[in-house]
Amino acid sequence: MTKNLIAGAMLALAVAAQPALAKGPASSANETAAARHYASLIAGEPNLAELTLFFTQMPKGGDLHHHYSGAIYVEQYIDFVDKQGYCVSKQTYQIETRKDVIAAERAKPVSERTCLTGAEIYADDHTWRELLQRWSNKDFGNHGALQPPPDRLFFQTFGFFGPVSNSNFREGLQELKKRAIVENVGYIETMFKSAPALPNADFDKQAFANAGNDAALDAQLAAAWAALDKDEGFNKSIDKFVDTVNDASEGIDDERFTMRYQSYVFRLMSPSLVFSSMMAAFKSDLASDKIVGVNIVGQESSHVAMRDYALHMKMFRFLRAKYPDVKVAMHAGELAMGDVPPEGLKFHIDQALVVAGAQRIGHGLDLAHETNAPAIMKKMREDDIPVEINLTSNAFISGIEGANHPISLYRKYGVPYVISTDDAGVTRHTLSNEYVLFASRYKPSYGELKKASYDSIRYAFLPVAEKQRLTRQLDQRFARFEAGIATLSKAAKLAH
Repeated sequence: MTKNLIAGAMLALAVAAQPALAKGPASSANETAAARHYASLIAGEPNLAELTLFFTQMPKGGDLHHHYSGAIYVEQYIDFVDKQGYCVSKQTYQIETRKDVIAAERAKPVSERTCLTGAEIYADDHTWRELLQRWSNKDFGNHGALQPPPDRLFFQTFGFFGPVSNSNFREGLQELKKRAIVENVGYIETMFKSAPALPNADFDKQAFANAGNDAALDAQLAAAWAALDKDEGFNKSIDKFVDTVNDASEGIDDERFTMRYQSYVFRLMSPSLVFSSMMAAFKSDLASDKIVGVNIVGQESSHVAMRDYALHMKMFRFLRAKYPDVKVAMHAGELAMGDVPPEGLKFHIDQALVVAGAQRIGHGLDLAHETNAPAIMKKMREDDIPVEINLTSNAFISGIEGANHPISLYRKYGVPYVISTDDAGVTRHTLSNEYVLFASRYKPSYGELKKASYDSIRYAFLPVAEKQRLTRQLDQRFARFEAGIATLSKAAKLAH
């Protein structure tokens, strides 16, 4: 495509994209007052303290890009360490799970122990602070110690708390629920747990050989699917997985809050493990009303993820045809200049949409580098496919923020979007904070902000009746919020 054609396509997109009005309750005097108050907070230099107050109180419909294990704060993982009877090494900051090692450590005087309980960690400020800096990004930006690159730090945290992130599910979900209610978030759709997988060395060899031959690959996938579909052990592992989700989710839903779960596949495994896990994820979705979608996770810039990206998209294409009712959201384009060679930035969002049939795009950071960027935005706008925006995560992991963030492109060309957190426990923030960043950096209108809150329900992978129920709740919550803001504004005027 020539530069003139690209420019023409972009201009056509811009003309077609019209600002969307807020959805929800009809405009009222209180809504007008809330809009006026908000506008005063972003006029000139944004008032961050007042914006934080505003968005802490403002209803947030939902959080659609949310990782369960990354949402739990370090402090709760320390509680889980004690509950499991484990300890944490002062030397490696890894969780020790071996019973003989733990018993030997506890036989020593406290002053000689190198593997500590939660209480002992908190009592040793040096160990506690060092642990925080490994299990989260705490203090990363405001101290001068030697530290790994931020993306490496981020992805390594999961290896530290991993031994307890796959247990104590009920307690973890209840904590996330309590935090969401306090923060005025009504719905979370979390990437909860990876689906089971089976290795197959022959499949791996064939997949690499067939990666460039769609007919041969589809025949291979069909044969593997048929074998796995009849595999009693594989299907039992899926049943166990579904039981885990159903059991963990007991007592979560009520009149104030709703949570649903995505199963996911880890993209850094061998082809046979990826395909079998992907198939298990699709099958588990059909087996439980609580599981509402499938995703793929793992650092996109890593060697295996880059090498096998197109192969994974073709696997999704095959399974989407087998299970057309299953919803798919996908991490795609979570890449920045320099993460990979330039050619690696050219196709990830495009293939996620066109090949894999993604119905939501997570991150979508490399948009401006993609060869088919105008067509990507056109497809997302016309097919109503939103991008999940994670501002804190994008800034920390990829160094992309402010004018460099593609949210400006998505908004300009009418692509729907939702505001989400990604891994709020690792990056130690909240959904309210994401709205503060969005408002202070890009200064959207109150109507656009309100629409973003409603869109996080609109684009949830939920039945229509559930969306309608959550939307009605959001109507009521916004009515109360706007009445409160109107009262607050009047009080501020009287004070002056």
